[in-house]
Amino acid sequence: MFIYISAFKLWYNSINGGIKMNIGYARVSTGLQNLDLQKDSLEKYNCEKIFTDHMSGSKRERPGLKSAIEFSRPGDTIVVWRLDRLGRNMEDLINIVNSLNNKGVSFHSLQENITMDKSSSTGQLMFHLFAAFAEFERNLILERSAAGREAARARGRLGGRPEKFSEQDVKLLKTLVESGTPIKSIADSWGVSRTTIYRYINKF
Repeated sequence: MFIYISAFKLWYNSINGGIKMNIGYARVSTGLQNLDLQKDSLEKYNCEKIFTDHMSGSKRERPGLKSAIEFSRPGDTIVVWRLDRLGRNMEDLINIVNSLNNKGVSFHSLQENITMDKSSSTGQLMFHLFAAFAEFERNLILERSAAGREAARARGRLGGRPEKFSEQDVKLLKTLVESGTPIKSIADSWGVSRTTIYRYINKF
């Protein structure tokens, strides 16, 4: 796949004098959504190539995004319809944008009219602001985890009775996992095994 992507890019640049590209990325997360609105907006923004991802069994499986990043070259811009189409959460968004900027690729979101490019002073400011928001989001998650842990302890759910985790508890566990918190850290903080964590996040 990467060979074909690279070949197309080389061909495109050769006939356009090395012109840098706007590369679109669109994603839907439920079966009720469709990509038409996102793709139309990306095409109007002159995105020459658009990669897409549909709902999958795992939120971590985003082959379209992977292909878009592989396809991009220094000077290109990856464009999305809205910020939440790129990252699962703020920290995930910052990590992706950081990897793009390290590659010399800019990022632009249409709905928010935000461009993140660390090569410019404005882009650096935007990046640091979003990094601060990511840290804030991470701290909120940790606080919620601590509160959930105390509530579970009060109900006698720790130390041998994890089978009584409520659906709300499991949603919190999933939030922690999706934010990038290591499974071992979650298991240790809740006083259960990693196997228990995996079993419950796959149960609901």
